[in-house]
Amino acid sequence: MNFASDNWAGAHPKIAQSLVDSASGFAAPYGASELDQQLQQRFNELFEREVAVFFVATGTAANALALASVYRPGGVVFCHRESHLLEAEGGAPEFLSHGARFVAVDGQFAKIDPVQLKQAIARFPAEFVHAGQAMAISITQATEAGTLYQADEILAIAAIAKANNLPLHMDGARFANAAVALGLTPAEMTWKLGVDILSFGATKNGCWCAEAIVFMHPQLAKAFPYIRKQAAQLISKSRFIACQFEAYLRDALWLQLASHANAMASRLQAGIIDSAYARMAWPAGANEVFCIFDQQVAEQLRQQGAQFYAINPPSDLPNLVKEHEILVRLVTSYATTTEDIAQFLTLLATVGSSHSQ
Repeated sequence: MNFASDNWAGAHPKIAQSLVDSASGFAAPYGASELDQQLQQRFNELFEREVAVFFVATGTAANALALASVYRPGGVVFCHRESHLLEAEGGAPEFLSHGARFVAVDGQFAKIDPVQLKQAIARFPAEFVHAGQAMAISITQATEAGTLYQADEILAIAAIAKANNLPLHMDGARFANAAVALGLTPAEMTWKLGVDILSFGATKNGCWCAEAIVFMHPQLAKAFPYIRKQAAQLISKSRFIACQFEAYLRDALWLQLASHANAMASRLQAGIIDSAYARMAWPAGANEVFCIFDQQVAEQLRQQGAQFYAINPPSDLPNLVKEHEILVRLVTSYATTTEDIAQFLTLLATVGSSHSQ
């Protein structure tokens, strides 16, 4: 019953086999192998246009270097207050983007509010050198609250970005889960809505170590090979990332894995809604379920083998959790089974009933 994170899941057998198949023989290093080159074309097909693709080892590197690529002196990046960039990347985005600052923008359920975004950007007028200059906007899809930006919401933020001559970056650590949930193609969720740069995550969805930075306009990536090298993210045996992506994208495996994870989250959410011993904090959008437990119930669940994390309540919902309660995040993955869900819900009923007596 592991709902701690989709990071905890292993590699899908087809991904693992791709690593085995690529382990023998020789191939050009540093992205020059035949497989690396084939993947460039595969990404072009996936996004329905010519894109520039660069592999890196981690999602943090993908986010940080994507924003470093559009650095401006005194640069300011606008992102949601609960974004991974601000909350969980240890200052790497600031460090690797030469000291860019990240300004928090509020909005319900971890989605940037366009009105507040406009107000935040207005605090950095181009003629006021002391404040620095606006540099980029970053959104997360799916968000840190497990919610989803709808197409019109992305369009609204993209319009603000365009009006201010700012590139729009998307942190897509759970890009596949969002695409499946919304029924959108990669193109429909990115450049067709105004997204310029995507951190395309695969590690959380069945890969071993596979992250990509996708520039929707290749001219934006002219300096990126040097940025990636300086950040020690130019992988020598890059065929081992390329082979994962080849297996991941072949026969729509990436969408199948995300569909399963989302379906397991829907099943888990239904069980929480029906439970007398927990309640949903807000509806799940993809493969993350946020719910509220009594603290003692949560502790007993952990003692019985359930794994999950407690999460700080969002800043815009200060009264969401009562004094004796905690907000928890339950994350499903390609490896989650219906048996896992059933076992967890049965345990919740047992523990909850015992606690209420």
